[in-house]
Amino acid sequence: MRNTLVILLMVAAMLVAVAHEPALAQKSPKAQGNVAVVETSLGTFEIQLYASDASKTVENFVKLAEKKFFDGQRFHRVSKNFVIQAGDDKSKDVKKKAEWGTGGKSIWGKEFEDELNPNTPSYQAGYLRGVVAMANRGPNTNTSQFFIMLRDNPNLPKAYTIFGKVTKGMEVVEKIGEVEIEPVMGPNDGRPKVDVVIKKVRIVQASSSK
Repeated sequence: MRNTLVILLMVAAMLVAVAHEPALAQKSPKAQGNVAVVETSLGTFEIQLYASDASKTVENFVKLAEKKFFDGQRFHRVSKNFVIQAGDDKSKDVKKKAEWGTGGKSIWGKEFEDELNPNTPSYQAGYLRGVVAMANRGPNTNTSQFFIMLRDNPNLPKAYTIFGKVTKGMEVVEKIGEVEIEPVMGPNDGRPKVDVVIKKVRIVQASSSK
């Protein structure tokens, strides 16, 4: 009787382990080629781009980067323990400071649709620390603004296209997230008091990102 119970417990443990394998696999999007190397005034970090999960969004980001669209922009938003945000071309102009966060352009000259496919690994994993996703004003209003998660946020509605994740230099992202801010959308959500500038965004193959 005792031997039978031991065998049953072993079988149950094996079944539980097997049952959990697919869920773990879903949370690890594979490397998909291009890496964005983002050089800022506070250091450099790298974003693995998920072209297989969000092909149009990655195409937009890559072509904008190749046109040096992001170079010279500021991180116009820091929301403490939540996100840092950039991608607004108006942030290059200090005279337009009151408008920072309202700009943005796509390579098509207009807003483009969300890529929110529940079958993709990045969608299933959700908004984890280091995830890079599009900022928008509502459904299908993407241009060039993006945010980077500072913490896991499983409760954030899946309404923002995930197109990459920081794989190197997360400490730089966190440093940006710790700068002093001028409150705009609340005491912990606003513009950095000291400019944090994107010096350059380079697109390279994953194997040559060093």
